[in-house]
Amino acid sequence: MEETHKKILLRNRTNLVENLDPSILYDGLIEKRVFTQDMIDEIKSSGTRRAQARQLVQDLATRGSRAFPLFLQCLQETEQHSLAELLQNGAPTVQLQPATPTQVDRPVVQPLPVCPVLDVDKQRKDEVPVNPIKSTSTTPSPSPERESLRPRPPPRTRKDSFQSYKMDASPCGHCLIINNVDFEPDSELSNRKGSNIDRDKLERRFKALNFIVEVRTNLKQRQIKHELSALSKKDHSQYDCCVVIMLSHGTEVSHSRFPGAVYGVDGKHVPVQYITNYLNGQHCPSLQGKPKLFFIQACGGGEKDTGFEVSPDEVKPSIGGADDQTDAIPMSSSSDSLSMSDEPDARATLPTPSDILVSYSTFPGYVSWRDTQAGSWYVEVLDRVLEENAATDDLATMLMMVNHEVSQNSAKGLYKQMPGSFNFLRKHLHFQTLA
Repeated sequence: MEETHKKILLRNRTNLVENLDPSILYDGLIEKRVFTQDMIDEIKSSGTRRAQARQLVQDLATRGSRAFPLFLQCLQETEQHSLAELLQNGAPTVQLQPATPTQVDRPVVQPLPVCPVLDVDKQRKDEVPVNPIKSTSTTPSPSPERESLRPRPPPRTRKDSFQSYKMDASPCGHCLIINNVDFEPDSELSNRKGSNIDRDKLERRFKALNFIVEVRTNLKQRQIKHELSALSKKDHSQYDCCVVIMLSHGTEVSHSRFPGAVYGVDGKHVPVQYITNYLNGQHCPSLQGKPKLFFIQACGGGEKDTGFEVSPDEVKPSIGGADDQTDAIPMSSSSDSLSMSDEPDARATLPTPSDILVSYSTFPGYVSWRDTQAGSWYVEVLDRVLEENAATDDLATMLMMVNHEVSQNSAKGLYKQMPGSFNFLRKHLHFQTLA
């Protein structure tokens, strides 16, 4: 958005917050592509009408050059004329031209050259032509049988098929760790003893992987959003990757993309799909085509997994103990995160979120175990696997190692845990390893 329009919004923000009815604007803003459905959903989650209006005005300033005049159109169409006139005063006139179709130069189609007659002696003796057609023409027309005998280019090798992300920038990128330990009494959430151990391990590990690590502690919901928004507004053009690590209580929420939510210390949650949205290619252009990695140490729900019996060779000694706690909070939606009620919505609204990987400490719907003395199972194993294998293995392979090792543990001699990830990376990812 142009600076002139941003200043007009800022100058009139008080009036907009007081008088704007955002609920009747949403459909028009989506139709005019000022906002996406996910962005509107996030604005709605702000709470009261005033809070939604404030968030809408704030987010509007981050949109493109057409956002301001299209917003004025929406105000006129919803009969909020006084606000439209207020914003038009002092605003330069903007003519919105409809997008014109791009002229495509199409090549002239030339007929394919006719295949030469194949030497019959070179054909295999047992090859019998199918449905031979007699022709008086000296040059036979190409047939499917002859076409199939043309030499074909060699198939692509595995090395050619799977490329790797560029990961040689120094530093490699930003890593934001949000560590929520002490929760407010009104939140009715317990403090997370042992989480500082996780924080220290991951801070050291990602510094060793050549990331700029920033740690934020005990953030409320709005502060989590603020930190993610600030990260998305950074210029990542000189970096190759971005990492977000969430250490907190978690819960289930209904979703259309990534399941789960993470709690602020005030007891209000932020859905994981909103966390990822801050860094996607649309909201953070300088990270387009670059890997965005999210590591979530939080429960996916309140269900405890008792596991199932396997043969003795599959079992190794577990590391769980009597001090194990969970990061579970009862689900905050009546719909199960894997239920059929979410399936139609997911199919209708799911784009392809490229270059994003979300690694969860536990399967959606289940608790995640944390030792109050040694930290969480997931972080302990993740840290060790990265230390031992980052020099030789790609991220997807290492996360499979994490899944396997954590699955061997038992809490209180009974309960199990299964990490997993939603992987939308398009290439292999190999971290830098500093000498």
